[in-house]
Amino acid sequence: MRVFNISRPDDAMRRRLTDKIDNLTKPKGSLGRLEELALQAGLIQQTLTPELRNPCNILFAADHGIIEEGVSVSPKEVTWQQLGHFAKGGAGINFLCEQHGFRLVLVDAGVDYDIPAGHGIIDRKIRRSTRNFLHEAAMTADELDRCIETGAEIVDMVHESGCNVVSFGEMGSGNTSPASMWMHLFTDIPLERCIGAGAGLDNAGIRHKLEVLSRSLDNYRGGDSVEEKMAWFGGYELAMATGGMLRAAELGMIILVDGFIMSSCILAASQLYPEVMDYAVFGHQGDESGHRLLLEAIGAKPILHLDLRLGEGSGAVCAYPILQSAVRMINHMDSFSDVNVTKYFD
Repeated sequence: MRVFNISRPDDAMRRRLTDKIDNLTKPKGSLGRLEELALQAGLIQQTLTPELRNPCNILFAADHGIIEEGVSVSPKEVTWQQLGHFAKGGAGINFLCEQHGFRLVLVDAGVDYDIPAGHGIIDRKIRRSTRNFLHEAAMTADELDRCIETGAEIVDMVHESGCNVVSFGEMGSGNTSPASMWMHLFTDIPLERCIGAGAGLDNAGIRHKLEVLSRSLDNYRGGDSVEEKMAWFGGYELAMATGGMLRAAELGMIILVDGFIMSSCILAASQLYPEVMDYAVFGHQGDESGHRLLLEAIGAKPILHLDLRLGEGSGAVCAYPILQSAVRMINHMDSFSDVNVTKYFD
């Protein structure tokens, strides 16, 4: 697998950033999370004047062999249909990207359909769907490596266009199943607490999903390495997003993390390179039952809690204006030394 050189931001900048934030014309700490986000952005960019440029939401789409076991109410064809819908501009993520100034980048990672050229969808198809991980590895080690490389390549592309803050989205019927498996394997949270309704399973459907995923875990014939577990139970879009996150951290970009599935991806990325977490801003806590537990397990503090469960990068893009406010705060508020206001605290 590709080697990434991800360094933790130099903490020597922390004191100067904290001093600047504390001396803005407000009671210390009174802008709460905005102050925390401004500090994180300044540390990532190693500057007292952080900036956000040309935000992008990269959406990877792929299908999953495990859907053959009835673990989702969403049929497989919805993946390519929705990807086409994104390309036309009428989906949930489209209005959010337009509202908040994001460029939407669409990538076919492994959709089980031959998507015609000329629709603005980048073709990086590994294979038409992963294999069914109830019976065999979802992807080979070589396919996992190609996914990591491809995710990094797409991030290079947007970075070269001037982007320094990136979110990731996904589309793939049944992809809460691989995300649940990664969550269980990399946190040791009991599998039944990692599984939810996905696109709308009822209680019987959730019980069936747990039974299928439990048998899949029993049938695992791989080793103990992170890479082997990712390949056996993963999805092409999840693996590409993981590679994209690692490359974004390597480039010193701010990573806006979306919901349950993308949180599982940053979890997997952190198993390979723990330093990636320093670059992650968690957009929201979603409505999928395992998401809160996953966020707690990795010590993440989401910005929003709007009961979202759409995916596509929607929660991350929704949270972006809060990050913008944090950056505007540190750059545009006066300090006590600049104006005739008595500083009334130490």
